[in-house]
Amino acid sequence: MAQTPDPETTGTLTGEVRAAGHVRRESILRERARRVVAGSGPPTLALSTPRRHSGLAAETERSVLDLVLRTGEAMIATGAPVADVTAALLRLAAAYGVMNCHVDITFISISASIDRDDDPITKMRVINVRTSDYSRLADLFLMVDDAAAGRLPLDQAHPRLDSVLASPHPYKRWVVTLALAVMAAAISGLLGGGWQVALIAAGTTGIIDRTLRVLRRWGLPYLFQQAAGASIATLVAIAILWGQDFFQWDRDVVPPSLVVASGIVVLLAGMQLVGAAEDAISGYPLTAAAKSFEVALYTIGLVVGIGFVLDIGSRLGIPLYIGDVFGNAPSGYVQVACGAVIAGAWAVASYTQARNVGLIMLVGAVAAGLFYLVDTLWLGPAGAAFFAALAVGLLAGVIGDRGRLPSLVVSVCGVTPMLPGLSIYAAMFEFIESGDVIGGGQLGIRALSIGLALAAGVTLGEFGAYPLRSEMDRWERRVRRRARGARI
Repeated sequence: MAQTPDPETTGTLTGEVRAAGHVRRESILRERARRVVAGSGPPTLALSTPRRHSGLAAETERSVLDLVLRTGEAMIATGAPVADVTAALLRLAAAYGVMNCHVDITFISISASIDRDDDPITKMRVINVRTSDYSRLADLFLMVDDAAAGRLPLDQAHPRLDSVLASPHPYKRWVVTLALAVMAAAISGLLGGGWQVALIAAGTTGIIDRTLRVLRRWGLPYLFQQAAGASIATLVAIAILWGQDFFQWDRDVVPPSLVVASGIVVLLAGMQLVGAAEDAISGYPLTAAAKSFEVALYTIGLVVGIGFVLDIGSRLGIPLYIGDVFGNAPSGYVQVACGAVIAGAWAVASYTQARNVGLIMLVGAVAAGLFYLVDTLWLGPAGAAFFAALAVGLLAGVIGDRGRLPSLVVSVCGVTPMLPGLSIYAAMFEFIESGDVIGGGQLGIRALSIGLALAAGVTLGEFGAYPLRSEMDRWERRVRRRARGARI
């Protein structure tokens, strides 16, 4: 006999089934919503690179690490930016099988380590020297390229590095002094001075260079060297002004302010303004801040030297004056010629190989011509400096070959004709002699804006040139990722 289902029990079971189905539908909906919102792939940026064992003996890895550190120290000391050095060192380590090398560069030191399970290796070296030695820098990059291409075994790399570091300069020291004198003469022509101003500026710069060489040999800090150089230039201008008053010379023939401005541009040329901007944009804020502080400190040295001599001249009754020098720019052809000479002279003063000087002069001529054209369109000196530096950065990124002509060499030499020496001198004059705080501040802002425009234009130009040249290798791409920000 069939048993009749209990209605109460049947209703309970039906309710449980419905509840289970509702829960299942809610679970499916939640899973679908989670899939819509939640990511399904790995992080877009590698948060921690995996450990890769080289399989080399510890002694071999220590030899590679020592080679990496010594090469990096030499590159930083000769003027290379941090991003380029880091990429070169990672490439050098990988050339000898060390894939898990980590490099950290600060303003005064460089450290590198190899991550090993049993015995990690870490070394550090202190950077004691900073100079502009572009021929040696090019040889270092060429050595790294040869190692990466398999043309330089490890047992030959250390003697090769020793040979590069011990090799003589391509020019004698008097050639550097002569190049700086020619550079100052071309700067005076770029500012509108005649041949008389050019001769005096060249002689003054030669005296400044030989004096600073003696002060460096004595170990005087660079801040005081800058002050001494600016003092000599301003003292010559005071002497010219005294001669004009005493002998009744025509002041329009030899404006004293142009002599000072020419000497200041030469002293500014060695500063790491472009390198600081490149480090900041490439994701190295600490070294960028240190270089920027160094540039500011050394500029203060120029200010102190100018102000000291201006004050002495005022007390002696020989107050130096500015005159309308900003409106005395020569014709476009003269500016292009002077720009080429300035860029080439600074290349020689920085020990660039002679075979590259002509190309750098061409870049300087292009920069000076573009500066003249943009400034003629009334975009102002800062706008003209930016577009001219942008062109320099593009050319440096395209034609710069690490093995023969690093892009840094082209960039620094190319923007040298546009350094704001006259604006700095004019600002200091307004502050010290005229007591015009507003006018001096405006001129100071003008000088700062020109300097920042040069740095920004060069770095943006080099960034834009990357797609135009050969593809970057994995190490360079790894370093450049630091500039993209922290969003993952």
